[in-house]
Amino acid sequence: MVKEISRRIGRVARRIALALVLVPGVYATAGMIGGSIPANASWVQTADGVRIFVEDNGIHTGIVMPVSAAGVYWRGTFPARDLADPRYAGFDHVAVGWGDRAFYVETPTWADINPILMLRAAIGSSRTVLHVEHVPAPPTGNAVRAIMLTPDQYRRLAAFVRGTMGTGGKVAGGYGPDDAFYDARGTYSAVTTCNEWTGRALRQAGVRVGAWTPFPATVMGWF
Repeated sequence: MVKEISRRIGRVARRIALALVLVPGVYATAGMIGGSIPANASWVQTADGVRIFVEDNGIHTGIVMPVSAAGVYWRGTFPARDLADPRYAGFDHVAVGWGDRAFYVETPTWADINPILMLRAAIGSSRTVLHVEHVPAPPTGNAVRAIMLTPDQYRRLAAFVRGTMGTGGKVAGGYGPDDAFYDARGTYSAVTTCNEWTGRALRQAGVRVGAWTPFPATVMGWF
C-alpha cells in the first residue's frame, strides 16, 4: 500500500513538473501567434489629425494622449489635485495604462517582479486600476511610437479609456509627483493583461494591431 501511494505521488509530481515546464511555453507561443494576427488590417495612418503615442517600459504598455484634442478634455477627469505636485498637471499630455492594482503598483520595473505576485495576477484579479501620468509629448524611439488618428478614431479611443474607469476615483498615489492610480473596471488575468488593454484600446479606435496582445512586443511590433 505504501509503495502504491508513493508511486501515485510520484506520478502526480511528474505531471505537475511537466505542466510547469510546458504551460509557460504554450502561453508564450499562443501570445505571439495572437499578436501576429492583424485586427483592422486595412487601417492606414492619416496624414494629420490627433497624434497619440504608444509607450513601453518593458513590462507595461500605455497610451499617451493630448490633454485637449477633438473635443476630448482630460484635465477634469484627472485633476491636478490628485498629484503629489499639482504643477505637473500643466503638461499637455496624459499617459494612461491599465492593470492589476497589486501588480501595477508594486512592479514599476522588472526587478520588482516576484513569482507569487505574477501567479496571483495571472489567475485573475478584479482589483484593477488606471495608471495616469501627466507628461509632455514624449520623444519617439524604441520604447515610444507616434500614431496619427482621425478625430473620430481618437474619440473612440478616448471613449474606451473612459469606459474602463471605475467609480472610486483616485485610489493611490503614483511612483512620483506626476502620477496617480485610479479605480478601474475589468478583470486582469493572463489573458487580459495590461498590454491586451492597450491592444483593445487601439482596436476600438480602428488601429491595425494584433488580435490578442498579451505582451509588450505584441503591441509595439506593429508600429
